[in-house]
Amino acid sequence: MVINSILDTDLYKFTTSYAYIKLFPYASGTFTFKDRDETVYSDEFVSALKEEIKNLSHVVLQENELEYMFTHCRFIPRVYWEWLSSFRFDPEKIEINLDADGHLQMEITDYMYKVTLYEVPLLAIISEIKNRFMNRVPDKNVILDRLVSKVHLSNVHAMPFSEFGTRRRFSFEVHDTVVSYLKHYSKYCTGTSNCYLAMKYDMRPMGTHPHEWFMFHGAQFGYKHANYMALENWVNVYDGDLGTALSDTYTSDSFLSNFSRKQAKLFDGVRCDSGDEFEFIDRLIDRYKELGIDPTTKTIIFSNALDFEKALQIFDYCKGKIRCSFGIGTNLTNDTGFRPSNIVMKLSRCKMNHNQEWRECVKLSDDLGKHMGSSAEVEACLYELRLKE
Repeated sequence: MVINSILDTDLYKFTTSYAYIKLFPYASGTFTFKDRDETVYSDEFVSALKEEIKNLSHVVLQENELEYMFTHCRFIPRVYWEWLSSFRFDPEKIEINLDADGHLQMEITDYMYKVTLYEVPLLAIISEIKNRFMNRVPDKNVILDRLVSKVHLSNVHAMPFSEFGTRRRFSFEVHDTVVSYLKHYSKYCTGTSNCYLAMKYDMRPMGTHPHEWFMFHGAQFGYKHANYMALENWVNVYDGDLGTALSDTYTSDSFLSNFSRKQAKLFDGVRCDSGDEFEFIDRLIDRYKELGIDPTTKTIIFSNALDFEKALQIFDYCKGKIRCSFGIGTNLTNDTGFRPSNIVMKLSRCKMNHNQEWRECVKLSDDLGKHMGSSAEVEACLYELRLKE
């Protein structure tokens, strides 16, 4: 089995799931898979994927896992973990096929508080099976040699980072090897997004919220109000905990213009996941100063396809201006000498209850070519936000 624990996923899947339960218990959504590399898959691959999904349906929250999450995530009440112990992944909810060109098509539809839990394990499964089918065998010595230089760079420069690499890891075995090394040798690794490995290695589980939270709000409340409403509702659930705001679901321009003084003071900082990091630093600092807030009291988390060398450049640029840290994923868990998969799953549609019609969800990245959604809805979003005439 590729996934042996329901905790073998990112923390923010659980924080977002609980937020849906608390605020939008009747909302439904669909997650859609996209392979940005346009990989051609085989029928044998699909069979193997379906077998792993069948195995996934037998994964349950164990009693020791429940106790761990309850004691280490004080912001989520015990009742959520008790509900999670009854949750099962349902293969019947997952539609899988190959199109005429051999591209993998996959969708899952369910209540939002359930469907959000499918994303990360399915991506991890696809990545691992793909490597297996391509007969890729990683050299553990190569992985460790590369880790040594990365951790040394962080240790020497006192550069903080966390491990964010579950969804596009080479395999669970490689992921486990990496986190074990970080635990024993890194002075400034602040934790891991993977709850199972956090429990195994007594590390801090890390994460706040994903793009889908803002995409849901955009579809339901309008794109002009999406950032503001998403952050307000996050505060309504977590009351100041998990205080890193994601900035780029509808471009950072839109985010910064809507970033209110109350939110800027309440949230500990902002996560930058696309675009030019150095430009974003300057613009966010200017916004904090405009709102009368000392930017040196705030933190930017950078998480856009980083390696340690680029992270160090950003770290040096931030010195004396604003605090920063880094969420580094694929460069840690899939730096094996083979090209990593460029795969994502995003919320593609949602509705507030069974009586409402489906509404399409879109995402506008600060990186060209990474907008998600139909061209018509992306155009409508750009127009509503006055990003396009």
